[in-house]
Formats: sequence, structure tokens, C-alpha cells
Amino acid sequence: MLRLLILILLLANGGYYAWSHGHLRDWGFAPAQEGEPQRMNQQLRPETLQILRARPTNPTPQPPVAEATPPVVAAATATECLQAGVLDERQAETVRTAAAGLPQGSWTMESTPVSARWMVYMGRFEDQETLDKKRTELRARKVDFDRPGGTWELGLSLGRFATEEAAKRELANLGEKGVRTARVIQERAETPGFTLRLPAVTDAMRPQLETLRGPLAGKPLRACS
Repeated sequence: MLRLLILILLLANGGYYAWSHGHLRDWGFAPAQEGEPQRMNQQLRPETLQILRARPTNPTPQPPVAEATPPVVAAATATECLQAGVLDERQAETVRTAAAGLPQGSWTMESTPVSARWMVYMGRFEDQETLDKKRTELRARKVDFDRPGGTWELGLSLGRFATEEAAKRELANLGEKGVRTARVIQERAETPGFTLRLPAVTDAMRPQLETLRGPLAGKPLRACS
């Protein structure tokens, strides 16, 4: 308490000078000394400092990476889909017997029924002379025709149609052109039919297909549709 009072009196009576110059140090009143030698003792000795250079680090050599070799892919065997038809029941049975010698699973016999067909027909005429006269008449009327074929000779076909209704419509159209003696006939009824199909013929199989030529009765093997 006494020291505090002394400090107050000194400061109040201009004692700041004595305090700041250390005259009151013995009394325990003095500013902290920041000069020498106290600060010198706290400083580092720059003359003793050494600059260390970083040594280059040699990276550990890595073993070379081997390039991956692509796998060897075997070339795909070229194949072709072939078919022949339409075959009737007798032809289909003969071809089945011949195809039995081919690799198992290499062929199929598919059902492809032959649809019925109708024809606008003129005939039968008594002789070739009468037939020729009718041809001349139709040309004059600008009506197309062709040979009917089969048992319908001597006669003329004025068109073939998938349905009877379509054939009758054409007959009506021809009547407007002056055609009076034509009629609609069923050229054929719907009949069973078959198509031989070989979905994946390889070059190795082709020589074996020669055994099918006879049974196919002239029907060629064609690319599948």
C-alpha cells in the first residue's frame, strides 16, 4: 500500500522523469529495459547460420510396363442361309431322305402352303385358228392376255388373282370393254407346300449339297428371303 502511495505522489509531482530513468529502481519502480545487453542476448547469431541446400532425390527407377498383347480372336466362319421350294408333298419327302446325310441341325423343312388362285379365263377353243382370232379381237380392244398353261390350253388367261372376289371385279371391268365370253375359274386349290431351309451353310458343307440336286427336281438353292 505504501509503495502505491509513493508512486502516486511521484507521478503527481513530476516524478515521471525519475521513474523513467531508473532512479526509483531500488524502490521497485522502473520501466522494463529493452536496450542492450538484454536484447542482444536474445538475438540469434547470424554469423553462425548456414544455408543448407536440398539434395536432389533420385527416384527409385520403376520397371518398364509391358504392353498388353491383345488376345488373338479366331476369324468367324462365313455362313450363308439358303433355301429351296416350294416343294409338294412327294418332293419334300424325297428331299428329307437326301438331307438326312447332312450335319445334324443344319437344315429344316418348313411348311409353306400354296394358296388358292383364280383366273379370268376364255376358252377352251376348238382349234388354233379360233384361238388366234380371239387374240386379234382382244388386241383390238387393248385387253392383255397370256397362255393359261396346263390343262387350260387351248385358251387365254386375262388375269390371275389371289381371291375370287378380285377376279370377279376384273371380269366386270373387262365387260365394260366389250369382253363377253370370259369367266372366273379356280386355277388351283390351296395345297400343302414345303420349303427346304439351310440357315448356316459353310464352305465345308457346300460339296455335300450336291446330293440334293436330284431330289430338288430343278428347284435351285437361293439366298433366304
